[in-house]
Amino acid sequence: MTALAGLIRKEVYHILRDRRTLVVIVALPVLQVILFGYAIRTDVDRVRIAVVDPSPDTMTLALRARLDAAGVFEIVKVSPTMDAIEPLFRRGEAQGAIVFEPDFAEHAGRGVPASLLIVADATEPNTGSIVQAYASAVVQAFEQEQAAHARAVRITPAVRMRFNPTRRSSNLFVPGLMAFVLTIVSSLMTAISLTREKETGTLEALLVSPLRPWQIIAGKVAPYVVVGFASVVGVIVEARLVFGVPLRGSATLLLAEGVLFILVSLSLGILISARTSSQRVAMLGALVGTMLPTMLLSGFIFPIESMPAPLRAVSAVVPARWFVLVARSVMLKGTGLAYLWPATLILLVMAVALLVASTRAFHERLEA
Repeated sequence: MTALAGLIRKEVYHILRDRRTLVVIVALPVLQVILFGYAIRTDVDRVRIAVVDPSPDTMTLALRARLDAAGVFEIVKVSPTMDAIEPLFRRGEAQGAIVFEPDFAEHAGRGVPASLLIVADATEPNTGSIVQAYASAVVQAFEQEQAAHARAVRITPAVRMRFNPTRRSSNLFVPGLMAFVLTIVSSLMTAISLTREKETGTLEALLVSPLRPWQIIAGKVAPYVVVGFASVVGVIVEARLVFGVPLRGSATLLLAEGVLFILVSLSLGILISARTSSQRVAMLGALVGTMLPTMLLSGFIFPIESMPAPLRAVSAVVPARWFVLVARSVMLKGTGLAYLWPATLILLVMAVALLVASTRAFHERLEA
């Protein structure tokens, strides 16, 4: 018992001495509760919709006002034709569209059923279903309101699900799994492996070598780039053969975006290892800095629109958010670089900034 008590005191002493470990251990449960409490929501708010209104009149304006006042929809675009709506779907700026037929009010006023098309982006099946259900409910309430004023208005809504008409959940999760797998291979494994070499002293041997810090980093992370690239290829093959997820876009573009995301994740792993002193702290830092944001704040599982404004702002600096957007757009929508260049540019800027920061941090660590 005395030996056991001594071992416990020694471990407590090590934890208290390493302030970074103590901070991570104390802060991790608090951060988990906040993230899970606010991010894990199945309800969807602020659904972005576009409206196609070829001939605006009092009735279409009244119905548009009802949609806007429902508290669920946010009208991001009003256009007379569908031509301006397609790019919104491709860029992910609209999750649904309400399309009025020409002379909508004239048909409704003559007692003829007026046609209305509800288009939903079913890339996220839950959001697509909500667009369909809520829009249909608003139309039905509008009909009842008109009937209460002795106006016989008949509206015939039709529903069209785009990109994932069967609303299969695998089409939602499998592309996002690519970001999760790459985060494990790139960030977590890199942070742990480099910190392990630092603990064993093998990294110190590089101090006497003629290699520069960026060359050392390149030599250390090159194998993980290859492993990550193989993981991307493996996930794409499994998605097609096992889960039947379509690949409507360019496989070359998806692989290139995967390599870009790998560089971002590797840079994060290097930065974490350079700022930590033990494998324990590196693992916890990688968990807090990469794994949790990838799971909760990337849109991989939970829709970003349902999160509070502070978490939505934080998600903008989560690299996985942009890669998940790219992967789903390429695989399910067939979107090309013409629409995905903003997300690609963000990942590129993150990769350059993190590579520079990790190289400097690694250089400072070697000199310390």
